Amino acid sequence: MQSRQKIEQILDWIDQQEWFAQILVRLFVGYFFMETGWGKLHNLDGFAQRFAGWGIPYPYFNAALSAYTEFIGGWLTIIGLGTRLISIPMIINMLVAILKVNLKRVGSIDDFVELDEPLYALAYLWLLLSGPGWVSVDFFVRRVFRLRAALAGASALPEKQNTGLNASSSIIEEQVD
Repeated sequence: MQSRQKIEQILDWIDQQEWFAQILVRLFVGYFFMETGWGKLHNLDGFAQRFAGWGIPYPYFNAALSAYTEFIGGWLTIIGLGTRLISIPMIINMLVAILKVNLKRVGSIDDFVELDEPLYALAYLWLLLSGPGWVSVDFFVRRVFRLRAALAGASALPEKQNTGLNASSSIIEEQVD
């Protein structure tokens, strides 16, 4: 019985550390897209020519849209502002890259799983579903405006920091409702 309790305690502790994975994914993926978006913005003509070669309609408009999405989306991901919202265009950007560019070169499932774009899309899908974590601008904005989502995200806080939020959560929920 004691070993089961110990295992449950360890698993509970691991669950409370999700914020660490969220911030690492945000920093790494956000920096990658901020950097690649910046590079594309500084060679927009060349990037648009690649779009034209891939058969993407309105290549200059779509190249600029893609580059700005990556650059601004990367910055927003890093700081954790609008994370769930920005995840949607970032996933779309990766899906377009997969379908219009990479799928032409894929001959087997091995080729597909070696592509980078599905992993980036999955990282943003995870951020869309899990949120940015409590070390983010999103969390603090929600907390300031006392939105219910901040209280749900507070469960990921370490126990010492979580106790203050739990004590006032019923009062805050009444104010929100």
